[in-house]
Amino acid sequence: MIVCSCNVITDRDIHAAIDWMRASDPETIITPGKVYRALGKAADCGGCMSLFLSTMRQNANLEVPAELRGLKDYRLQRG
Repeated sequence: MIVCSCNVITDRDIHAAIDWMRASDPETIITPGKVYRALGKAADCGGCMSLFLSTMRQNANLEVPAELRGLKDYRLQRG
């Protein structure tokens, strides 16, 4: 399914980019911008962003690395 019409990015492209990024760096935070860059593209009109994010969230590899979870709470407790 085409998620971004401006750049002709499919759901498979998004999942492949996420899987590739996670495999190459298990500790990276994966963002929509990083997915676009991994695909050699750049966001255009933004009309697809809700579908783009929804597609990203369906990927099990999107999860934030364990050692980075809860950092905000930790900082607030120390602050």
